Amino acid sequence: MGTETELKFRVPQRRLQTLRSRKIPGSTMGERTENDLRSTYFDTPRLKLKRRGLSLRVRKAGDKNVQTVKADVPSRFGRGEWETEIHDGFPDLGKVKGTPLEQIGPKKLRRKLRPIFETSVHRIVLPVHTRASEIELAIDCGNIRAGRRSSRIEEVELELKSGRPADLFRLAKTMERRSQAELYLRSKAERGYELAQGNKQQAVFGETIELAKDVAAGEAFRTIARSCVRHFADNADAVRALEAEGIHQMRVGLRRLRAAISIFARLLPDRRTETIKAELKWLTDELAPAREIDVFVKKEITPLFSGVVPRRAGKALEEEFVAKRDSALARARRSVDSARFRALLLDVLAWIEASLNHCADEASVAASKFASNVLHRQVTKVLKQGKHLATLSARERHKVRIRVKKIRYAVEFFESLFPKRRRKALERLSKHLKRIQDALGSLNDFIAHRQMVATAALHAPARNRRARAFASGVIVGREEEAAKPLMKLAVREVGKLRDTGAFS
Repeated sequence: MGTETELKFRVPQRRLQTLRSRKIPGSTMGERTENDLRSTYFDTPRLKLKRRGLSLRVRKAGDKNVQTVKADVPSRFGRGEWETEIHDGFPDLGKVKGTPLEQIGPKKLRRKLRPIFETSVHRIVLPVHTRASEIELAIDCGNIRAGRRSSRIEEVELELKSGRPADLFRLAKTMERRSQAELYLRSKAERGYELAQGNKQQAVFGETIELAKDVAAGEAFRTIARSCVRHFADNADAVRALEAEGIHQMRVGLRRLRAAISIFARLLPDRRTETIKAELKWLTDELAPAREIDVFVKKEITPLFSGVVPRRAGKALEEEFVAKRDSALARARRSVDSARFRALLLDVLAWIEASLNHCADEASVAASKFASNVLHRQVTKVLKQGKHLATLSARERHKVRIRVKKIRYAVEFFESLFPKRRRKALERLSKHLKRIQDALGSLNDFIAHRQMVATAALHAPARNRRARAFASGVIVGREEEAAKPLMKLAVREVGKLRDTGAFS
């Protein structure tokens, strides 16, 4: 198996010429080659390969047909790749020995394979010599086609042929500044499948994390962190489309990564980690208003129209917050269109690659042992704080909620390390933690909502000040009525954590 160590970018078409100029500071360029490549991707009608994280393509280049099997490699920022030359344009499953396809059963699979989509690109390849590394720069322009649907390809790939990943990232940073290249973690195969299934741009959810039973803590962190980066980065287009769920999922991906950094804090270098944390917080803060106002409009204002509030009062408040939501959505879109966002994507991946080089001993501890210690320590702290939950200040309750959320993410990250019996106990633990998190989250929202509606009422124009004040009062009253049961629920669920059997 070969493992591609590569970074892929989307580049505005007007900027591609900059890269074709063969002038990249700090490097020398080799002989340029150009090819027209046509690739057909195959799968079963029920997309069995896609569901297993695999892709199978046959690429025609000149008079050659090359069959390629690819598999996601979550512990790296590349992919597993197996190539072999075949006679014609249909897959030869007699040549998949040693690949993941061998485990599926080639004979049975052969009868079900169908072409799913095609890519057609003009590729320019430039060898790049930088410091002690050899890097291949490939510029692809063309189309993906699935039936009558099509999508443009305007991509640049940097593949490390030999040398150091640090040189790959250094070249990538230079390219990003010169051409507005944005790191793009979605493969042509993923785009092709979306096109074939007729999926329009939509929010991307976090993938299930699978860790090998014998993985070390350091490699576990890299796997988890890269998955989290992919989660938030893959939602950039949904944010640009002003999709509220896309903004929510980008925030979830960011929170998951920040939780992973907290969980593995003692393995990570302080100086660079603090810089990364600051940039992740910046992006989280840019997205927060859009999500918070959208939820407020949907959960609190919209229900007013079916209640006792006169339509005029609900409409007045709705107009105020819909306008604020639109402004916040535009702010979120500006953030992912910025050079700062493009730099963040590269910086965080480069940091993950180099993050554990200074503490090899601690990073080599078995991830299963590390996970057990983390979960036990964090749940013990919640149990201690939970004894006084009802009397804590709003700020202190918020800190408990953050800790509860981090434990839930830790369960999600580490679950695959444990045997079946322990996993069931962790599922029970996560269920109780979610109820605590939701209850405390609602209580925290109530405080924020009270401030928002008070401001809206106080600054309302004279013509509808009374209407807004009335609607605001109804919202505050409803939330105050819901607060006591929520607190009781949170206290009760904290008490159940000890009985889950997660640590027996």
